[in-house]
Amino acid sequence: MVESASLSQCNHNCVLLNSTNVLPQTHGHSLPTPPEDIPSKRRPPTPDQSPAKRPRLTRPNGDADDGDTGSLIQSNAHRNTIFSLLQTSSRRPPTSSPRIILPSRPILQSFVSSHRSDGFRCSSLADHTFVTPPYACAYSHGKRILRLNRKLYSCYLIGAKGCGAPLLAVATEEGSVSVLNTSRRREWDFEPQRTTFQPHDNGIFDVKWSLDDSMLATASGDKSTRICSVETQNLLQLLQTHAGSVKCIAWDPSHRDILSTGSRDGKICVWDLRMASGRAGIPVLQPVITVHDAHGQGKSIGGRRKPTPLPRSVTSILYTGTRSHALISSGSFDGILNLWDLRLPVPDKPTRQVSPCASSPHDATTMNGSCRPRGISSLCAGTGPTSGLLFALGADSRLYTYSSPSLMPLEAQTYPNLRSSFYVRLSMSPCGRWLASGCSGRNGSSFLFDVSNAARLSASSHSRQSLAAAVELRGQTGEVGAVDWANEMLATCADDGTVRVWRPNYDIYQKCLSDPDAERWNWSWSHDAYPCER
Repeated sequence: MVESASLSQCNHNCVLLNSTNVLPQTHGHSLPTPPEDIPSKRRPPTPDQSPAKRPRLTRPNGDADDGDTGSLIQSNAHRNTIFSLLQTSSRRPPTSSPRIILPSRPILQSFVSSHRSDGFRCSSLADHTFVTPPYACAYSHGKRILRLNRKLYSCYLIGAKGCGAPLLAVATEEGSVSVLNTSRRREWDFEPQRTTFQPHDNGIFDVKWSLDDSMLATASGDKSTRICSVETQNLLQLLQTHAGSVKCIAWDPSHRDILSTGSRDGKICVWDLRMASGRAGIPVLQPVITVHDAHGQGKSIGGRRKPTPLPRSVTSILYTGTRSHALISSGSFDGILNLWDLRLPVPDKPTRQVSPCASSPHDATTMNGSCRPRGISSLCAGTGPTSGLLFALGADSRLYTYSSPSLMPLEAQTYPNLRSSFYVRLSMSPCGRWLASGCSGRNGSSFLFDVSNAARLSASSHSRQSLAAAVELRGQTGEVGAVDWANEMLATCADDGTVRVWRPNYDIYQKCLSDPDAERWNWSWSHDAYPCER
């Protein structure tokens, strides 16, 4: 009797992780029994049918039991492979505290790029030069079946971020756009035929695919935004109202015909492509909503004449997934993010200042001992495990983390050799675990960050170390400005006129480490991993 009671008390205090069907304990309290006059709901076995077998009960130590109190049924252990745990940790809500945090920094270190099959050159359309620097790049979404051209692709292809054909749109300094197929190919295979057209005569600072991948929107230094057909490469619509270079574009994720643009004139314009229906020729559209001086005005100039205030440039805009009809913008003057509700009425007169519905309560760029504010060069939103977070690259070469609902700055980090400019961009991977950044300088470096634990409220010291570590990729020359992710690959654009694709390959990475002198003629790989400096 004493042995049975101690065994029950031990089973009551133990934490059973892989056990099911724990039998109730009877010592101390008796369970009520049903009356005998009420028939049982269980159907009794017939005479020609064998009785149902009872499950064999086992204790945690493995001894068999015939039904004593406190026994339990052991379940089959789940095979937790590295891939199943990685997927489980990615799907977990950001506010939950995980039992196991799996850093993916070794995967980022295994990114390699082949000199023969992963490099592309941006050919110039002019006669006096051979290559032209790429300014922007973007992978297709893959939300619908896409066909480029019958001469290029005989079958229908799905976009890059939907586990299909990785179609990359690259915009150059000359105003041309090239659509590249960056699929993995063997070293002796030729590059797939590309599609090249020139919608502008000036540099293109941003390019974005529409939601259904049927159109491309390009923002240029000629103060205009143009919409082109992907299949025919024809100009469909011309969006022209800005007084400065158009720096950024964002498509509305809830509507295929609405997009927004930000410019150096300080304006944010919202466009509706349906306003051009029924017009002959190439229609010139006007914005349906215009926000003047989205991030304030600078110092006045003019001397004795009437001073003219200088507008502050809009560097990045993006739609939020948490609020409907909400647009977040960043500027070139400080680290304040503004949230705009596009459903609110906007006055027609520019003299009436429109206030955002929410702004950052603090300037993140002045919270690290800086005497003056610095601007934000690029802004991207998290997804999956990083949902509800915003990542920004400041002009002070720091990486900032914001909370998307409140725009509150959470953390600031800086890394050795990470240099920013207003041409360097950020990009979030489709899985939401990795962040890529370009770098200003002559080394041709790009940086990868493991941000899967950035939204965890309670993280261990090991996860914090993986979050703070950066992986540097070297394989190009000059400034690496534009970067973008696809499924299991990353594209980087440099000033040397090349576009390089990086893929994870652990075997090749180990081979490069074992014999770097011989493999540097064939591959490029990560050289150093730096900790952060806060």
